[in-house]
Amino acid sequence: MDFSLLETIALYAVPVVFAITLHEAAHGYVAKLFGDQTAWMLGRVTLNPLKHIDPVGTIAVPGILLLLAKLFGGPAFIFGWAKPVPVNFGNLRNPKRDMFWVAGAGPFANFAMALLWGFLLKNAMPGGVFASEGLAEMASIGIQINLVLMALNLLPILPLDGGRIAVSLLPHRLAISYSRLEPYGFMIVILLLATGFLNDLMSPLVSLFLRLLTLIVGL
Repeated sequence: MDFSLLETIALYAVPVVFAITLHEAAHGYVAKLFGDQTAWMLGRVTLNPLKHIDPVGTIAVPGILLLLAKLFGGPAFIFGWAKPVPVNFGNLRNPKRDMFWVAGAGPFANFAMALLWGFLLKNAMPGGVFASEGLAEMASIGIQINLVLMALNLLPILPLDGGRIAVSLLPHRLAISYSRLEPYGFMIVILLLATGFLNDLMSPLVSLFLRLLTLIVGL
């Protein structure tokens, strides 16, 4: 079924907002478990999307990418970001070790959401309990968005989650040296996106986790 632009925006809105906001809330929740109350005290450990939405990263960027895909007929490569949840790693009980779990919470939340969308897709397909073409399309989008966001954040580039995970795993001296690259991380991501290498780096991860999701859900 060919959806209009407004219908497509509506189908993308819920998966995009939840994928981005729950990702951030997961960081704050796990940080609280390991001793940092910063996000909790600022009211950021919440499922309320309004607390996490960034006008540019949550609305403008995904919207522009979706519009370009619709206008030029290519596949929609949608990603974005929310307002980062503040984490004071110095407050964690073991900052270097606990950084691994705080950083990993976001991608894990995205995979969990992809699984939920997968189960919904299975039941929204013809013959399913909630059989609906629109709902099945939204579920497919939910899987795609969450796997792409997870793969992006697992890249070992600071300040992405994968960069934080890398810092937590590297020996102390190497971790300090690696951390100095953080000011250039956003420029590196933009360069990779502009040259097409970002998709090449992410595709194997997306494919791997899509196969795992398919096995778990039974699609």
